[in-house]
Amino acid sequence: MQTFIEEFGFIWGAFLATLSLTALSGILALVAGTVLAAFRVSPIGPLRTFATVYVEIVRNTPLTLMFFFWVFVAPAFGFVFPQLGFWPAIVSLSIYTSAFVCEAMRSGINSVGIGQAEAARSIGFTFGQTLTQVVLPQAWRSAIPPLISVLIALTKNTSVAAGFAYTELTASSQRLMNANPVDGLWIFFGVGLMYLVITIPLGVLAGRIEKKVAFAR
Repeated sequence: MQTFIEEFGFIWGAFLATLSLTALSGILALVAGTVLAAFRVSPIGPLRTFATVYVEIVRNTPLTLMFFFWVFVAPAFGFVFPQLGFWPAIVSLSIYTSAFVCEAMRSGINSVGIGQAEAARSIGFTFGQTLTQVVLPQAWRSAIPPLISVLIALTKNTSVAAGFAYTELTASSQRLMNANPVDGLWIFFGVGLMYLVITIPLGVLAGRIEKKVAFAR
């Protein structure tokens, strides 16, 4: 317990690192995933094919392998990140999570009655206008609970960065436990609690939003 208290400044820095990975990767994944979902329901065949292939490949690729590619393989082709550790983690997590965001958004889009899209097209809306002004606003409301689950999974997935030169919560716990094996159990539970500080509020938020959506329907 004493080690956890004495090294709390170091652990707090790692907590902020985990939080920054979650926030930035989450934002990028939400944007990319929404675009991919739009591609998947697009009337343009190549866009649908691209989004489908992207999602299937990314969802079935281990996250660790994706980290390995951006940390070790991409630099061999001249793709060097300005900050080793942080940016490869952001890119890997964003790409990986965007596939799951896409599927959550696609389910939200499919939950919108087709009659609304047909009514929008009957008054002269283009596909883009129908999607952005009619379908997506309603799809977001339905997709928010599963999207929060995706963000919770993203928070836990940030731990993979510990094996690729980035000091976040898991990496900090490994370092402290190796240096202070006597206090290993306290460090383990303390770091686990800090993950819960991020994930539990997200879970509570998902539950409340889900109830509101159900009531609105």
